[in-house]
Amino acid sequence: MPSQLPCPGPSKLRYPKRVNTLTRRIARARSESCARGMRTAPPGGRRERRSESGVTLLELIIASFVLLILASAALPVARVTIVRSKEEQLHKSLREIRNAIDRYKDYADMHLIRVEVGSEGYPPDLDTLVKGVPIGAERKIRFLRRIPVDPITGRADWNLQSVQDDPDSTSWGGSNVFDVHSKSQGTALDGSHYADW
Repeated sequence: MPSQLPCPGPSKLRYPKRVNTLTRRIARARSESCARGMRTAPPGGRRERRSESGVTLLELIIASFVLLILASAALPVARVTIVRSKEEQLHKSLREIRNAIDRYKDYADMHLIRVEVGSEGYPPDLDTLVKGVPIGAERKIRFLRRIPVDPITGRADWNLQSVQDDPDSTSWGGSNVFDVHSKSQGTALDGSHYADW
């Protein structure tokens, strides 16, 4: 820290008329600041640097580095959260379609719906669940408002399975709809395949 210059008394600051104006101005400013109790600048015009005057480059680099670490830690958590919400939507969509198929089967078993021979009482396709089937002469019942969208693939397109198909078959026999699966070949967070759900 540079040494502080003592404040001169008023008698020492009186200069004769022949001293240049710049020196007189500096002396006057110094005497006024001493009178107010302020520090004056050391010789050479340099002022003291204070640590509170601003943010240093090192502080900016450290703050940026800490923010980078926090952001890189939060990004995978956000990705997992998005995947988890899509998986929950997939479970909900599959449950909705399967419940509609089961209700159709229940109506067929109670002989309220006319079914084709060999269909085992299951709907011929998913569109039948949306369009509805007649019950009696005047009434029509619908089992789905619309075919749900597979949140993993983004389309309302599902792998269908009929009663006659093999349990591990990936192609649909076309005679009825016994079960549905996602067409996605991806792997879930728990390690299982979406197509096996």
